[in-house]
Amino acid sequence: MATVRLDRVRKVYPNGHIGVAGASFEIADGELLVLVGPSGCGKTTLLRMIAGLESISDGTLSIDGRVVNDVAPKERDIAMVFQNYALYPHMTVAENLGFGLRLRGHKPAEIEQRVRGAAKTLELEQRLDSRPAALSGGQRQRVALGRALVRDPKVFLLDEPLSNLDAKLRLSMRVEIARLHRQLRATMIYVTHDQVEAMTLGQRIVVLDGGVIQQIDTPMNLYERPANLFVAGFLGSPSMNLLPGTLRTGNGLRLVTAQGDIALGSVRQAGALERRLDREIVLGVRPEDLHLLDAGTDAALEARLEVIEPVGNEVFLNLRYGNQALVARTPPRPLPEPGSTLQFGFASERLHFFDPVQGERIAAAD
Repeated sequence: MATVRLDRVRKVYPNGHIGVAGASFEIADGELLVLVGPSGCGKTTLLRMIAGLESISDGTLSIDGRVVNDVAPKERDIAMVFQNYALYPHMTVAENLGFGLRLRGHKPAEIEQRVRGAAKTLELEQRLDSRPAALSGGQRQRVALGRALVRDPKVFLLDEPLSNLDAKLRLSMRVEIARLHRQLRATMIYVTHDQVEAMTLGQRIVVLDGGVIQQIDTPMNLYERPANLFVAGFLGSPSMNLLPGTLRTGNGLRLVTAQGDIALGSVRQAGALERRLDREIVLGVRPEDLHLLDAGTDAALEARLEVIEPVGNEVFLNLRYGNQALVARTPPRPLPEPGSTLQFGFASERLHFFDPVQGERIAAAD
């Protein structure tokens, strides 16, 4: 396996559009790193530059210490798994798995050994004589993974490999990929727009928007300490509630919004916030941190219940706080009819605060 290092890598198209703006990070040997962001954010462009399928406008890309900016894709010792499987329909599973090895001139005995090893790892031993049309979507994706696996490359690149699968298959294939990574201890770079895939698979995650890296961190650090408003709103399902207002004091810190005052309590960021008194900020509250209170309880805010979404072991409450939409996540419990006014509180230590202009997180140390 290998390390991959990007140093101020840029992609600028002939029309002046910036696909990737100055990406700098390193993927450790054996790490599974996820590139995530909305459509058009530059994640696939970045992956294709690592693969050599897209030229680099500026900066340096190194694989295992070797600069590969001008190295042909076939000489980079990488294997790529595409979104659409890219299997040859007239070939059997065994032939698809071994095709790349045959092109590289490997001996038939070695090809058979590697193909059978990959088939065993991916539980495809009984389907080696089948053609892609006879396989399920999950099995086809396993063949695509196996075709990369037999190569034994330095780096695996996976470009939204699960996007064509249904929800149940995506779940099982996520587990499959995580198991495969743990077994191989391989260096993997995985592109997805699905935050659930990113959070469950990535040891670290690179969040992109508009070709710019917004934050690089572990899944839990991204979730618990988003660096800016974009990351806060993008990661989380449902996404974080964001409430703009003006910070005031008087009986403790409070946020004055168009809908009313919200008492903030003893927040960890008190020192940093006091330096922002009488200025606009954005309060962030995760849906699971917005707690439904009993009627008559002293509440941080009151909101009208609009829609109830039961999803099995929890319930999403879609709320209206003045003209602001909010979502609360609660355990299943008896609830009043939509249209009712409910009281909510929150744990002050779980609140997030952001600068509305720069979008950056207001941290206790700033």
